Amino acid sequence: MIPDVDVFISNYTIVDPEVYQLWVDGCTAEAAVDVVHKNAFKSEHTLDLVKSDVSDHYRTYSLLEKLLHNPPKLAEQLHFQIEPLTRQLLIEKYYEFDDCVIRELLGKKLSSRYRKDLDEISEKTGVSLKSCRRQFDNVKRIYKTVDDLQGSVIQNIRNLFLLPEDIAKRYGVVMLLACLRLETGKKKLQYLTFKDLYVCSMAIMSTWTYPVGTSDHDDIDLDREFLLDLRDIRTLNEKEKELKHLVCTKLRPEFLDKAFQELETNFKNYSRSIITIGSNLHRNRELRLFFVELVEKCIDPWKQVSWTVSDLTNFLDAYCHCALQLDCLRETDTKNAWERYMSVLSTCLVQMYHH
Repeated sequence: MIPDVDVFISNYTIVDPEVYQLWVDGCTAEAAVDVVHKNAFKSEHTLDLVKSDVSDHYRTYSLLEKLLHNPPKLAEQLHFQIEPLTRQLLIEKYYEFDDCVIRELLGKKLSSRYRKDLDEISEKTGVSLKSCRRQFDNVKRIYKTVDDLQGSVIQNIRNLFLLPEDIAKRYGVVMLLACLRLETGKKKLQYLTFKDLYVCSMAIMSTWTYPVGTSDHDDIDLDREFLLDLRDIRTLNEKEKELKHLVCTKLRPEFLDKAFQELETNFKNYSRSIITIGSNLHRNRELRLFFVELVEKCIDPWKQVSWTVSDLTNFLDAYCHCALQLDCLRETDTKNAWERYMSVLSTCLVQMYHH
């Protein structure tokens, strides 16, 4: 009798972080060989050995790419035996993106036709075309996957793509800007970086959306009741003189004489711009132009008179708190709406106030 024998062969997939990063960055295998060979020169690895090793890694990563499109499948499949930490490295590096590339994609339609025209973005940003396409495809894939799902967009991204919170938040910001159709492509806004838009968007997401747990809404749906309540802040225009007195009294010790005189002269324009932007946010067109309005009605005028970031911060703080002392904001809904509005507005204006 010939005994039955069970044979099990284990072959863990080895991932070289350096070579994988080069593959993710869109380097050709030939270029990757040059980089690795230079770095390995002191170890006296022959060029042929490096070339063989890099080629083997590149073949493996190409086979893994389809699984990376659906990260949970990478954990479930049996063809490649990958340790959990290595698997997480593969996913995170694949879904990381360059701020400069995503900044160029914001506001664009994620169509197949546009994907063919990524050469300009590649040339402008200095990022390889292959990497630009990977980043484009990742944004499009995540958007299509989570767009119609209920619940937290960020949490859905984390769960469905096994991404850490910081990367999920970055994709969440892209989702917010796309779903609210916030204008980011105007010439006046080209100076804004992805980091600027990230800070502003996270403030909007955490403060202007529906409270966590609200049924039928996620964390990129703006609280419509809040936006409607903001219409009532127009009553501040009727208390303009009183508000000006309170703000100027508070800021007199903190402003230089020239800046203070300029504030007294133009207070009406600054105040009305802030109030007008907020009281019109319930209209979709004005909401879409939120960043444009901030630049045109607030930031440009302050830059023309050479306000410092400190001047701006002090003014916004004083303006917000002095308004709360007026009777017209005593009603709870209006008071809460004003505080929610000014919290985000101040964050956005300070972040955007640079050249």
